[in-house]
Amino acid sequence: MGIMIKDLIESTDLICVPSKHALPAKAEDLTVLTEEEVEQVTLPVINFSLLTSGSADDRSKIIQDLRNACLHWGFFMVVNHGVPESLKEELINSCMNFFDLSKEEKSVYEVENAIDPCILDPIICGTNFNPASESVSFWRDYLRVLVHPVFHSPPKPEGLSEVLSEYSQKSRDITKELLKAIMEGLELEESDIEKSLELKTGVQMFSANLYPPCPQPELAIGLPPHADHGLLTLLMQNDVGGLQIMNKGKWVAVNAIPNSIMVNTGDHMEILSNGKYKSVLHRAVVNNKETRLSLVMTNGPPTRTSVS
Repeated sequence: MGIMIKDLIESTDLICVPSKHALPAKAEDLTVLTEEEVEQVTLPVINFSLLTSGSADDRSKIIQDLRNACLHWGFFMVVNHGVPESLKEELINSCMNFFDLSKEEKSVYEVENAIDPCILDPIICGTNFNPASESVSFWRDYLRVLVHPVFHSPPKPEGLSEVLSEYSQKSRDITKELLKAIMEGLELEESDIEKSLELKTGVQMFSANLYPPCPQPELAIGLPPHADHGLLTLLMQNDVGGLQIMNKGKWVAVNAIPNSIMVNTGDHMEILSNGKYKSVLHRAVVNNKETRLSLVMTNGPPTRTSVS
């Protein structure tokens, strides 16, 4: 397989970004502003416990908060979500251990075209997610796994399968409750939505994205501007920032609350809401000091389902 970024920086004493990872001089859509150069924001906060076990008034307020967050940001943070901090740390450590595997152990998950549906290749890893971007390779290694409707996991490292299975179930439960509340905010019938989207058999994809330190972060990009497929995407990360989102025509850097889960609306949600809730552009920038790891769970209807 092609050399991964982590292996590259550990095998050489890099002082500059290799040409294949350097941004084109006139790539305006890829121009990187560091976190110090963009506005720092704290996203709307949703108290999940009040949504599921609060009073009727509490639930009504949270539904309104969700509606405002989806309308004005397309991103929000969920707290008191029921995912133990210990589970998050175990998953972070397990994913870090995966990237520490030997080149030979990781090469079995290499595919020729990384944008092929994961239904065909339920476990893949590599360093450049989008072959369409031939002009530049991203400063990112990734592991992508289909975890629902059929659960998959690499057998190595030991323990990854168990912790990923537990988090997949918990994140599925969180997604279902959030979707139920969002549907209420849109004044749509929950039963109709569940029936049309077949949420019980919907596709759930897990991605672990590793962004190693970069010697010239202003010349590289972790992930370029993109919007997500599916309904909702859930994101957890280690304590290193790097997520920037587009809001009112400018990039803003997101400050995450400790032990929160970041959630954003995707393409299917934009269609489902008749364009009311947008699928928002976001990107990942890199730094020259610390490794960032993001754990991303995308949730959507079955691949055969169309949303109308």
